Amino acid sequence: MTFSIIARDLETGQIGIGVASRFFAVGAMVPYVRGQSAIATQSYVNPMWGVEGIVRLQNGEEGKRVLKDFKKRDNKANWRQVHMLDMRGCFAAFTGNKCRDWCGHRISPDASFAGNLLAGPGVLEAMEKIYLASHGLSFAERLLAAMIAGDEAGGDKRGRQSAALVIHSQQDYPWLSIRADDHRDPLGELGRLLTVAQEIYLPVMSDLATTSNFSGGEPEG
Repeated sequence: MTFSIIARDLETGQIGIGVASRFFAVGAMVPYVRGQSAIATQSYVNPMWGVEGIVRLQNGEEGKRVLKDFKKRDNKANWRQVHMLDMRGCFAAFTGNKCRDWCGHRISPDASFAGNLLAGPGVLEAMEKIYLASHGLSFAERLLAAMIAGDEAGGDKRGRQSAALVIHSQQDYPWLSIRADDHRDPLGELGRLLTVAQEIYLPVMSDLATTSNFSGGEPEG
């Protein structure tokens, strides 16, 4: 019912998730990001995979180990789909055999892609191709470009309704978190919100306090 990307930007150290679905408020259920770890839990969502998983990843546990434990403990694991990025920069992914077609996942060196109830495997292929070819764009723009490519390749075969983009800059709070919960063109709406965010919001966010600089930058004005 959903397609998503998890990626890390080697230049900035940022990590992010882009997600879209023919389902209301997908951004409320799928993405979990903290510091240098990320999880997208989708299909028949088990939010505990995100809630517990992101804490364990941030504590240094390997993604593959967390995933193995979840599959063992969840008696409905075959209905789940998840991909994640751990503190080591390694990706792990799982698509249960009861997820609805087309479903699957792909992992590249710096990004992973997963989806279910898609038009076909070309959705993830298009996302990967565009993401890897868009180094001239900002990280947020690359994530959004990958999502748009997936949508144009067929996306969620039921149609469009919601989308979200979440980026963290090595902190537990988001550098950017935007959502379109119920929209005819949710990815287009994310593009509009990203443009607005670039005017004042993101420059301010880039100057906030961090774990290594408790006071942050100098206030302007």
